[in-house]
Amino acid sequence: MIHRLLILLVGCVATATGQTLRNPFDFPILLSGNFGELRSNHFHSGIDFKTQGAEGKAIHAVAPGYVSRISVSPWGYGNALYLTHPDGTTTVYGHLKRFNKAIAEYVKEQQYQQESFRVNLQPEPELFPVEEGDIIAYSGNTGSSAGPHLHFEVRDTETEEVMDPMNYYLNQIKDTRAPQIQGIQVTPMPGQGVVNGKSSSTTFGIVADKAGKQSLKGSISAWGEIGLAVKAIDRMDQTSNVYGVRNIRLSVDGLVIFESDLNRYAFDETRYLNSFTDYATWKKQRTFYMRSYIEPGNRLRFIESINRGILTIDEPRPYQIVYTLTDLAGNSTRFSFTIQGKEQPIDPIDTEGKEHFAWNSDNRFGAKGIRLFIPKGNLYNDLYFSYRVKEDSTALAATHTLHSQPVALHKQADLSLRLEVDTLKDKRHYGIVRKQNGRLSWIGGHYRNGWIDASIKELGSYTLAQDTVKPKIIPVNKEKWAKSQLYQFRLTDNLSGVDTYRGEIDGTFVLFEMNNRSVISYRIDPEQFAPGKHTLRITVTDAAGNRNEEELTIRL
Repeated sequence: MIHRLLILLVGCVATATGQTLRNPFDFPILLSGNFGELRSNHFHSGIDFKTQGAEGKAIHAVAPGYVSRISVSPWGYGNALYLTHPDGTTTVYGHLKRFNKAIAEYVKEQQYQQESFRVNLQPEPELFPVEEGDIIAYSGNTGSSAGPHLHFEVRDTETEEVMDPMNYYLNQIKDTRAPQIQGIQVTPMPGQGVVNGKSSSTTFGIVADKAGKQSLKGSISAWGEIGLAVKAIDRMDQTSNVYGVRNIRLSVDGLVIFESDLNRYAFDETRYLNSFTDYATWKKQRTFYMRSYIEPGNRLRFIESINRGILTIDEPRPYQIVYTLTDLAGNSTRFSFTIQGKEQPIDPIDTEGKEHFAWNSDNRFGAKGIRLFIPKGNLYNDLYFSYRVKEDSTALAATHTLHSQPVALHKQADLSLRLEVDTLKDKRHYGIVRKQNGRLSWIGGHYRNGWIDASIKELGSYTLAQDTVKPKIIPVNKEKWAKSQLYQFRLTDNLSGVDTYRGEIDGTFVLFEMNNRSVISYRIDPEQFAPGKHTLRITVTDAAGNRNEEELTIRL
């Protein structure tokens, strides 16, 4: 049995002390998301409280402490509060509609001082002390939010590592439902294994008989070294939402060879999700298979294994496989199947025309018009890198395809592409773009002697483009401006995206707030501007340096 080193080493404050936290709301807790759920390029760092489908619900401090950070942004957590507590934890409240009156006045004052809607503030501890139960804010849907809810985190104040908040709320959440296994993936190690006569990953569905007993759809024969992965979800009572699975244990012939217990992690670890799951399957099918084997470059702390969880099939016999999935409430699912050991040819790794990139070293590649540098620590496994190029005499540069399969990088790689046609005076208008599914996404970069340098986070197809089109400033509900005194504009851009914006009345900065749909809004302050005609000016720049300005006369 694998020792549970994670719990022994880091544990959880709530589990160790029996501590609970106040419900941030005045109604029973229902969750729309749990800690560690699998998201694009990251694990979910908190839990999502449902807010009865509405905004504006009072949010209470869950424990005494003080406001240590305030963040305002149209993206990410939107309006967010951070409360630091005496027990060494910090709680985070995201996607807020608004702060309480005292905090809101302070934030607005700082926004005007900085002349920016987006702010990241760290007030002194004595400025906003709070007691448990104090109303600190009201729930909303700001930032990168798909619907009204409260994103809530518990962090270790010293390290800023996130911990599972569910530990504090087990007695307030009803959960009698066990995780559900939906599929199994079997992956031969390159050049070392084979599954059902193939060297590529194979997925198997799950079927159930009339009594509800589940079994594997199809049979598995294998030889050599293989890795397993599982597709699974969890559920809770009183909701139809699906959640991530907390604990996964894999045993072979009674020996536990892999276990993950997603209880705590640091933010610089979150992109390891792209190694914890099968990244190529996620990119192609938008579904997550959680690996029960560990790539050598994966440093997730909540995983333990024997032989990295890789199973060696070297005898012509059935191997008994058991997955046990458990949630934090103790509900458990056990799923068994067999892999038949069957000697069969193992194809060698295809290395023709490819370069070997080692996961534990720097890697460089160069060809006509391209330079690529992948620093050590960015690959999760060795890679036999393939490259192809498509020339286009009408384009700024050729299209360079970096590898044949999607490969995520843990942090980034340095990519340089050479301009074949360099005619623009303002070099900021040039940028690297990613080609994916028929669309271009702007990466940007910096001009250097006929080259554009940028950082990328994934191998794929890249070329160069230019953005010389200024962003658009589109009035919203203009017919209502005079009566409502609420001035709104939608900001759009054709390629590189809106970078900055500024609003002024009669040359004086005014605070236009931006929502996650790039609509900016300002309601006239009658104490700041006298009745009569005034000049409203909106200035917007995009990430390529294009600038647009809209000036109009308004009457207050």
